[in-house]
Order: sequence, then structure tokens, then C-alpha cells
Amino acid sequence: MQNTQLYVQEHKDRFIQELLELLKIPSISADSAYKKDVIQTAGEIKKSLQNAGCDHVEICETPGYPIVYGEKMIDANLPTVLVYGHYDVQPPDPIDLWDSPPFEPVIKKTELHPEGAIFARGSCDDKGQMFMHVKAMELMTKTDQLPCNVKFMIEGEEEVGSNSLSWFVERNQEKLSNDVILISDTGMIAKDVPSITTGLRGLSYVEVEVTGPNRDLHSGLYGGAVANPINILTKMIASLHDEDNHITIPGFYDKVENLSKEERAEMAKAPFSLDAYKKSLDINAVYGEEGYTTNERNSIRPTLDVNGIWGGYTGEGAKTVIASKAYAKISMRLVPNQDWKEITELFKNHFESIAPEAVTVKVTPHHGGQGYVTPIDSIGYQAASKAYEDTFGKTPIPQRSGGSIPIVALFEKELKSKTILMGFGLDSDAIHSPNEHFGVWNYLKGIETIPLFYKYFTELSTKS
Repeated sequence: MQNTQLYVQEHKDRFIQELLELLKIPSISADSAYKKDVIQTAGEIKKSLQNAGCDHVEICETPGYPIVYGEKMIDANLPTVLVYGHYDVQPPDPIDLWDSPPFEPVIKKTELHPEGAIFARGSCDDKGQMFMHVKAMELMTKTDQLPCNVKFMIEGEEEVGSNSLSWFVERNQEKLSNDVILISDTGMIAKDVPSITTGLRGLSYVEVEVTGPNRDLHSGLYGGAVANPINILTKMIASLHDEDNHITIPGFYDKVENLSKEERAEMAKAPFSLDAYKKSLDINAVYGEEGYTTNERNSIRPTLDVNGIWGGYTGEGAKTVIASKAYAKISMRLVPNQDWKEITELFKNHFESIAPEAVTVKVTPHHGGQGYVTPIDSIGYQAASKAYEDTFGKTPIPQRSGGSIPIVALFEKELKSKTILMGFGLDSDAIHSPNEHFGVWNYLKGIETIPLFYKYFTELSTKS
């Protein structure tokens, strides 16, 4: 522990600077204009793993963006930890809402981060958190503290559905064989309240297109006589929730896991201030499904949200037009037992059925994934808990997350491994939003904590 803290203290400036350099590369997987940048980032990750002490590192080609694989195998009789992360980032739009350019990282002090926070796209999700593992690996190899075997699998398509990762995992099960999978792509409750994510919601993401007349029409000559696709689309979307904010798609809740009163009571023990929550978002009231608390709504209940909607004229000034088409992107966060493909089909059938004859509707599925729950009595969870206890001085709280990492369920299916989610980000880090940031303290604390997971996982594994 003392050697670990000393190494982090001695090298913290370099650790920070190396992350800043990585954050300068706009590795936006959703936009093909940044293809070279995404591939360049993979190359930088390869160099970092080599410098961190991996004996073998390679860039593995896939049907999409490459996967960076690295390993250090010290003894076949010791357990193997597989680290997963991603090097791609979300698009930074809207650019004008950033206080500083998204790919020109800066460190600024904030009320929550008096020691400074790194502001840049990808700083928390997931370059910063992924890079903690690379630096933790360096620390363990340089100080001769690596207690077991390590494999890294860092992908470049997480923000667009991880299609190539599925392809890669299915074809490389022996290469990826492990005893536990370690991921830092989640968060914790607060800087002084560590937590371990034990559940993730699944995801179904679709795009809908509503078509009316065969061309844009003059709203004076045709208004009131021809269906307006934008009007129709907004009515259809509004009908997807009832007055209690319950989703109205038939069969949507059939397989939803309903937690017991006891489980909900345990969740309620996590520190939470509704007033602080509203203040941080600058809202007057929370909003959601009746009968559930805010923390339940965003973790153990399924949701349906419009992520984007457009059509017609949106430029400066006025243009009196009835658009030929209207579009929306819709995501559904799912809970354990809900199958994302089944939910996608339920949505498609329902959305098409509620369309009036005056328009046609097209539903295009994009991507999705299953929800996931990890047991808190596993060796991996116990090792993570002990690691947090050492560095934070308190036992972490098990917490279900509202986010989705679809590949976690894939890992369990294909690799037969449990995943431990050791996140060091905070809800206030603005991931996927303008001014995304990651506290310097959180970044360094992660580098300090991760090696202890390896230590305790190895000890617990060899005892069992």
C-alpha cells in the first residue's frame, strides 16, 4: 500500500500529462470523418500497454474499428484478470455549450474538485477510467507487485454498440479466457462514498421515420388538409406514456424484475439528497414513473426516452412548410429479464399500429444489449470491496446503475465470467454532455485502488 501511494505521488504529473495527450485525439466512432483519429488512438493505447509492462500487445483487426489486446502472463497456476475498456468517445455536440474546446483538455478547479478536474470529451467516459488501469499495470510491474496474470481488451466501438467486439469475443474465447473481468466505465456515489455497481440496465435503441406527402408543402395551401408528419410523430411519441409515466407498449413490462421491499429498503440506504439533485440539474421538480423514488426510477425501472427529434425547417427565420418527413431517435433502458431484441420488436409492432392511415412509419433498430446483475458474494466483489476499504477507509455500497454496458452480458454468455464494475466517476462529471470532466483526485485514486483488487482477488482465489 505504501509503495503504491509513493509511486502514484512520484509519477502523478506524468500520469496526468499522458492522459491529456490521449484526450486530444477526437476518437469519435459515430462519425466516419474521424476514422483516422480513432485508429490513431488504438495505436497510442498499444504503446501505453507496452510501456506499462505487457509482454505481448497487438492491434486486432475487426469488421469495424480495431481492438487493442495486451497481456502479461506470469504463471499459469495463478488467476487471470481481463481488463475491458474503450477508447472511442461520444460526439461533442453541441460545441457551443462547451466552456473550453472538447479536444483541448484543460484542468480547472471546481467546488467539487478543488484539486482540479480534467475537462475534455472522454475524460471520464472512458479514456480517463480506462487509462487508470494502464497506469495501475505500470505501477504493479515497475514496483514488482503484480500478483497474477493480466489481459487487456480495449475496443473502439462502445459508443456505437460494440458490434465488432461481439464478433471478436466469439472468435477468441481461448485468447480471452479469464477468472474475472474488471471494468471501470461506471461511477460511484460520491468522492467520500465509494460504491460498486452491481447492476446495469439493458438497452434498445431505434430510429423512427414518419412520411406524409411526397414533398414539402406550403402550409397555407395544404395546412389542415394533409397530415403533418411532425404533428403526427409528436402525438405518437406522447402516447407512449400514460398519465402515471407508465410505458404503454403492450407486453413491455411482462418480464420486468420487481425488487422486493427488502431490496428496495437496502437501496434506500445510499446517501441521497433530492434538493441537491434538483439543484445540480437546475430543475424545480423531479419527474418519472409513479410509485418509485428518483434512485429507483433511474436504476431498477425501465424507461423510454426520445434522444433526438427533427423534421421540417429549423434554420434562421421563418419558412411556412409542412415537411414530407419527420424523424426521432428513441432509446429504451431495460432491466434484467427484459430481452432487448424482444422489446425492440414490441416497440416496432406497437409504433406501426398506432400510426394513422395518412402517414407511413418506418422503424429502424440500431443496437442494444441485455441488462446485468452481479452477485455481491462473489470473490471478485469481495476483492473490490476490500480494495476500496483500504484506499477510502470505508466499505463501498453496492449500487445498481441506470446506464448500460451491453457487452457485460455478452462476456458472461461467451466467456463464462463475472464482471466487476469499479467505477471512479461521479454523476456530476457530465458524460455524454458538454463540459465532460473527470476529477484529478478520482483519476489518481483509481490508480491507487486498482492494484489492491489484484492483490485481494489473487489471495481469495488461491484460498478457495
